[in-house]
Amino acid sequence: MTQTSAPAASGNPLLDFSGLPRFADIRPEHVAPAMRQLLDENRALIERLTADPATPTWDTFVAPMTEAGERLGRAWGVVGHLHSVMDVPEWRETYNALLPEVSRFFAEVGQNLALFRKYKALRDGPEYAALSPTRRLILDHEVRDFRLSGAELPDELKPRFKDIQEEQSQLAAKFSENLLDATNAHEELITDESELAGIPEDARALARASAEAEGKPGWRFTLHMPSYLPVMQYADSRALRERMYRAYAVRASEQGAPEWDNGPLIGRILALRAEEAKMLGYASFAEVSLVPKMADTPAQVLAFLRELAARARPFAERDLAELKAFAGAELGLDPLQPWDVAYASEKLRQSRYDYSDQEVKQYFPEPKVLDGLFGVIRALYGVDILPDEAPSWDADTRFFRIEKDGDTVGHFYLDLHARPTKRGGAWMDSARSRHRTPHGTETPVAYLVCNFPGAVGGKPATFSHDDVLTLFHECGHGLHHLLTRVEDLAVSGIHGVEWDAVELPSQFMENFCWEWDVLQGMTAHVDSGEPLPRALYDKMIAAKNFQSGMQTVRQLEFSMFDLRLHSEPGAGAGPVPVERVMALLDEVRREVAVLFPPAWHRFPHSFSHIFAGGYAAGYYSYKWAEVLSADAFEAFEEAGAGKGSLLDAETGARFWREILAVGGSRPAIESFKAFRGREPRVDALLRHNGMART
Repeated sequence: MTQTSAPAASGNPLLDFSGLPRFADIRPEHVAPAMRQLLDENRALIERLTADPATPTWDTFVAPMTEAGERLGRAWGVVGHLHSVMDVPEWRETYNALLPEVSRFFAEVGQNLALFRKYKALRDGPEYAALSPTRRLILDHEVRDFRLSGAELPDELKPRFKDIQEEQSQLAAKFSENLLDATNAHEELITDESELAGIPEDARALARASAEAEGKPGWRFTLHMPSYLPVMQYADSRALRERMYRAYAVRASEQGAPEWDNGPLIGRILALRAEEAKMLGYASFAEVSLVPKMADTPAQVLAFLRELAARARPFAERDLAELKAFAGAELGLDPLQPWDVAYASEKLRQSRYDYSDQEVKQYFPEPKVLDGLFGVIRALYGVDILPDEAPSWDADTRFFRIEKDGDTVGHFYLDLHARPTKRGGAWMDSARSRHRTPHGTETPVAYLVCNFPGAVGGKPATFSHDDVLTLFHECGHGLHHLLTRVEDLAVSGIHGVEWDAVELPSQFMENFCWEWDVLQGMTAHVDSGEPLPRALYDKMIAAKNFQSGMQTVRQLEFSMFDLRLHSEPGAGAGPVPVERVMALLDEVRREVAVLFPPAWHRFPHSFSHIFAGGYAAGYYSYKWAEVLSADAFEAFEEAGAGKGSLLDAETGARFWREILAVGGSRPAIESFKAFRGREPRVDALLRHNGMART
């Protein structure tokens, strides 16, 4: 049964923790007074607790620290969320104005030696043995994180360490803003309809609506995914594809507006990370990043990536050879240019498998996809997902309640469609985490955010199969957060889960998007209402691993570039030159890649995952967790063999119990072994990708 926390202490909606965020009432002017009050409350509490000479206990020390920190984190989370989904000048200015103060506070906490001593005293004291394993793990993590936050640094070094954290936060925010502004700045306004040849009608309609909204003639294409991808995949005009490719490839670089150039930010971020690592006694930032992860050392991760690359590269080379031969012989594209790859790949797919992504897309109208997604969740976990109501930040956003046997398990907001003021990509974030308070247990609330095309011309939005995979992926993260049964905040849901294991539930969910019994229930042609034909499904399955070799080595390229970039020592040498960053990327490509972009391509300048998204020296976790997720899904394949469906409730209940429910309350490898009964194996991943040894 859900209970709520104490009522709000003032009229400021950001300080009202009695229920859901009051998005209808929250304004930028509320942020500074609310955050400063919460920062002052936390500082006062820390001062009181550290001055208390009594031996700390969980109830007298950890519990009040957790509750105060939760209020601060929840309020700042709302501000950060609004900055991401409503990046208008007022919210951007407000967020950036408070970011240094919030960053400074967390740096102070991480370096507070008196606070650190209290946690160590509790960890080393008599109560520790009597605590639950979950709480012992939390204390172990606290001591570890204090060390990583510089608590044991000499006093004369702490101000510099704090400055590093503050500046990194500001640089990450600026990186994202530059990328969004550079993305928004470019448009292709087409007035000659002949240039639209090949582009699907729904993409044309979206471009027409975009032009009309701007009061312009013709068709307006942008660098946002719902507009950009159809051009690159379908436009017969090679000149249009080249213009769009180049504009996308050089976003936020020195080749555009100087004020949006992320190059200097990259160099500064890398230098600060290297300096931080050196101060903490590590050889590189990659070593720091791996301390709280499953992997032990950068060398271990690099060996893992190279092993996968060795297995995948022959398949990638075959994929590229086939693509070049087809493009030259059938399309007259010789040599094959980077802006031809997506177009030629789609033509090859159509030629080989007799279907196109656009054809499949017509069978995935948004309402049917959501019904199918919710049906999968119901079949696996026995929960119901029901429409609910709550204030939101945009009229397009929806809100849902999850129930189990009539009891509320949690809620989530669903914000699916692209907007100019919304940062790109897709993500899940926490609005509130499950935890026990003095007033009862609060149930979790999540944000699920995507950037799919919206409805056009009176028809519902239709999703590509890749969009459907993305939706299932983010919902997997959401379920990890929402279906937790842990009530200690620090390890509830996704909290405390090793970063290189946190993608397990998300990638696991993607597998169901390829199952016939699932697709039957979530497809209906946008015009006729007919479900996906079996013949078309069979073609999709035949094409499932189309170019999987090329796709795999591309992800390995990103992962290895990230790891090597953060494995290099360099503190004290000033900002890392962009030329060195690009040279390292070239080195990595020569080792693992088969496709090589032009020299003017500036991929690092838009690599938000590692420069603004928390994946620094951790991008490899997608592949690391993919091994876990493929192996976990194999349990459903084994349970469903011969039954016509892999939606096995018994296996689903075990996955919930051993993976989703426990969150970060035990090491991820223990959770995996509890579910699978053994160590993970790479075989299922290679088989799913069509790269198993024969």
